[in-house]
Amino acid sequence: MPNIILASKSKVRKEILDNHNVPCNVEASNVDEEPVKESLLKEGASPEIISKNLAELKANKVSNKMTNSLVLGADSVIDLTGELISKPESRDEALNILKKLNGKRHSLISSVCISKNGSMIWNSTDKAHLTMKNFSENELIEYLNKISDENLYAYNVYQIEGEGKNLFSNIDGDEDTIMGLPIKKIKEYLKLQK
Repeated sequence: MPNIILASKSKVRKEILDNHNVPCNVEASNVDEEPVKESLLKEGASPEIISKNLAELKANKVSNKMTNSLVLGADSVIDLTGELISKPESRDEALNILKKLNGKRHSLISSVCISKNGSMIWNSTDKAHLTMKNFSENELIEYLNKISDENLYAYNVYQIEGEGKNLFSNIDGDEDTIMGLPIKKIKEYLKLQK
């Protein structure tokens, strides 16, 4: 399997690649996502299109500097009946997101893109569907109090591999996709590369 460059400083994405024996180096893209999201939302783009665009933007940005390397960009968003929900930037925002998701079904969309020499050569998107149980506001606050700032801002409002699993009555989808990297599809593609 070829060595790839992960265009992300996400520890969880790096761990998934390591756990699946995909050799990689990390080179963060440092893309400012908010202006891109705002622009795409104004154009009426769906959460899935936004996720795909951001994954490609991240991969292409790093790929421009890394000649002949395979660069992997990734992006995950929550789609609540067409509303894009991004990572929280404060604990108050995290609580508001959990209140929005409370008792409802939503989709978590993870898009990945592999670029070479500044252009996308492959991409894929996977979705998982999650139904959150009903909680009181105090229960949601107690849940958030168990999560460190680092984890909260890195992995969105729920860590499916940890405390977050208890938030849901139903999870339909791949755990790696929910954690931000649909690894099965990436490995299928990389196995075809020399």
